[in-house]
Amino acid sequence: MSSDSSIKIESVLQEQRIFTPSKEIADSSRIGSFDEYQQMVDAAKTDPEGFWGNAARKELHWFQPFQKVLDWSNPPFARWFDGGKTNISFNCLDRHLGSSKADKNALIWEGEPGDVRTFTYRELHQEVCRAANALKTLGVEKGDLVALYMPMIPEAAIAMLACARIGAPHSVVFGGFSAEALRDRLIDGEAKVVITADGGFRKDKVVPLKPAVDAALADGACSTVKSVLVVKRTNQTVEFEEGRDNWWHELVSIQEADCPAESMDSEDRLFVLYTSGSTGKPKGVVHTTAGYNLWAHLTFKWIFDIKEDDVYWCTADVGWITGHSYIVYGPLSNGATTVMYEGAPRPSNPGAFWELIQKHRITIFYTAPTAIRAFMKSGRSIPDQYDMNSLRLLGTVGEPINPEAWIWYRDVIGGSRCPVVDTWWQTETGGVMISPLPGATPTKPGSATFPLPGIEADVVDMNGESVQTDEGGYLVVKNPWPGMMRTVHGNPQRFRDSYWEYLRPLDGSYIYFAGDGARRDSDGYFWIMGRVDDVINVSGHRLGSMEIESALVSHPAVSEAAVVGRPDDLKGEAIVAFVTLETGRVVNEQLIKDLRSHVGLEIGPIAKPDEIKCSDALPKTRSGKIMRRILRALAAGEEVSGDTSTLEDRSVLDKLRE
Repeated sequence: MSSDSSIKIESVLQEQRIFTPSKEIADSSRIGSFDEYQQMVDAAKTDPEGFWGNAARKELHWFQPFQKVLDWSNPPFARWFDGGKTNISFNCLDRHLGSSKADKNALIWEGEPGDVRTFTYRELHQEVCRAANALKTLGVEKGDLVALYMPMIPEAAIAMLACARIGAPHSVVFGGFSAEALRDRLIDGEAKVVITADGGFRKDKVVPLKPAVDAALADGACSTVKSVLVVKRTNQTVEFEEGRDNWWHELVSIQEADCPAESMDSEDRLFVLYTSGSTGKPKGVVHTTAGYNLWAHLTFKWIFDIKEDDVYWCTADVGWITGHSYIVYGPLSNGATTVMYEGAPRPSNPGAFWELIQKHRITIFYTAPTAIRAFMKSGRSIPDQYDMNSLRLLGTVGEPINPEAWIWYRDVIGGSRCPVVDTWWQTETGGVMISPLPGATPTKPGSATFPLPGIEADVVDMNGESVQTDEGGYLVVKNPWPGMMRTVHGNPQRFRDSYWEYLRPLDGSYIYFAGDGARRDSDGYFWIMGRVDDVINVSGHRLGSMEIESALVSHPAVSEAAVVGRPDDLKGEAIVAFVTLETGRVVNEQLIKDLRSHVGLEIGPIAKPDEIKCSDALPKTRSGKIMRRILRALAAGEEVSGDTSTLEDRSVLDKLRE
C-alpha cells in the first residue's frame, strides 16, 4: 500500500444519471422506500446489539440461545453471539424440511456439455448427509480441516455443506490454482482430507485436477493429508494411490442418508479461504459459524429482495468468497433456488449465459463487470437472440463497474426494467457491505450507493478523519459486524497489522481498512476507486485508475481498459492505458489521439494517458479480475514476478510482452 502520510485522489469524473425504483418495484419489495432503509440504519446505529441480536434470533435456528451479542473487549478480535450453538448446514437444509420448501428446487446445476442435475431441499439434505458420513469414515472429526479443489459441480456445494455439518472447517482452493499454490494452502491449513475430481469442463476443454493434487502431495510435503476423495466427472484416467485415494461415487453412495448436524459454538471455525497477494504468503482468512451465517443470510435477503418463486444465479466459482456467500450459504439459508454453472461463454457458445437464463427462467443474475464488458465488446446481437424477460434484478460483484458498462447491462440484459445492484465487499467482510436495495435506493451508474444497515463506512485520511465531499481517501468500516473475518489463520499479528494498524485514528480506536480507495459525492453516494495501490501520482496529482478506465470505456471504440502507472523522471509517474477495442475497430494514430483527447475532456488534461497500448485481451484471473500488477510490470519494462497461478490465459501475457 501507499506509504504516503495522506491520500488525496483527484475525482473529477462526474456521473449525473440517476435511476429511481419504479412504484411497481418499490411496492413489491421487502424494503420499499429509502425512508424504510434509513429507519433500519438508525435502529442499528442507536442500538447495535439489539439490532443484531434480534436479527440473529429471528433469522437463524439455534440449538442453544446465545448469551452475549458482541464481545469487543479485545479489539480487533471480535466474538459474536457467545454461548450460542447452531449449525449452518442445518440452517441451509434441515429447517426447510418441515415446510413446503422440502420439495422445492434448492440447486439447479448445468454442466458445460449441457447435462443438468436438480436437487430439492430434501434430496440435497440426503446427499449432504451421505457425504458427511463418508468424511467420518475417512476419520474426519470436528475441527479437522478439509480442503476442496474442485470444478463447478454439485459435489462442491455438497462437500462444503457436509464439512459444515460435522464441524470440519473447509478450505476451498480455486480449481485454477497450480499444484504449488495448492500445496502451500494444504500445508498452511494442515488439511486432513482433500476432495477433488478427475477434472472439469471449461471453454470446450477438459481441465484436469487430480494430477495437480498428486503433485501437491508428492514427496510427503503435506504430511497431514491422510485421504483424497475423487469425484468422477470427465472420465479421465487418473492415478490412484492405494490406501489414500477413494472414488466419491463408491464411498458416498453406500452411506446412510441421515447424519445429525453437529452443535457448533458460534465462534467455531466454519472455513478458511486464502487470498493471494502480489507478494508474500497468501493469507488464510478465517470465518466462523454464526456471525458469517447471519451476514450471508441477511445480505442475500436484503440485496436480492428474494421471493419464493425466484430462480437466482450467481456466475462466480465456489473457490472464491462470492461462491461461498452467494451460491451456497446465503441462498440456501433463505430457502431459495440457486443455480450453478460449470462453464463459461466460449467460441462454440458465446451466448451460454443468456441461454441459461432463457432455459431456466432465471429471475436474478449476479455477475462481474469484467464479464459485462466482454459482452459489450461482442455487441448486443448475441443477447438479443434470447428471451430474458424472466429477469427482474441484476447485480455486479468483484470490482467497480464503469458507468457505461452499468448502462449497457441495465438496458441490453435487463431490458431497461431491471434494477442494478452494484455491490462492494471483500473476502474479509464475509458478505456485501455497500449496495443499493432494489426497492429503496435511487441508483447512480458506477456507484455502490450506500452502506447496508449496521455498516458504518467512511472515507478518511491517514489520521482516520473524514475527508471532504468528492475528495478521495481510504474506505474504512468503523464498527464491528457479524460477518467480519476473525483472524488470519495461524497469524493473528498479521491480521492486526494488515487490516487494523495501517490507519489508526488519533483517539486510538480501531477501524477496518483493506486497501480500497473511495470518495463520497454531495448526495452521500460511495464511489469505489479501486485499490489504493492502483492510485497514480502524476506531478503531485493522485489519480484513481478506475476513473481513467471509466473515461476510456465511455468512448465508443473501447470495450475494456486497464490503467497503470510507470516511473517517470519528470512527472513521478506516467499513465499507461491498456485497452481492448470493440469488434471491427482498427488501431491507428488517429484513434490513439482521439482516446487521449476523450480522457482529457472527461476528466482533465492531467489524466490523459501518456501511452495507450491496444491488445486483444487483458491478463485476468479466472474469476475475471484484471491483474494490474502484471500490467504495471510490463509498462515499466520489468520482469513479471509474484504469484501468477490464477492467470487464466498465459498466452495473453506472452502477446503483451511482444
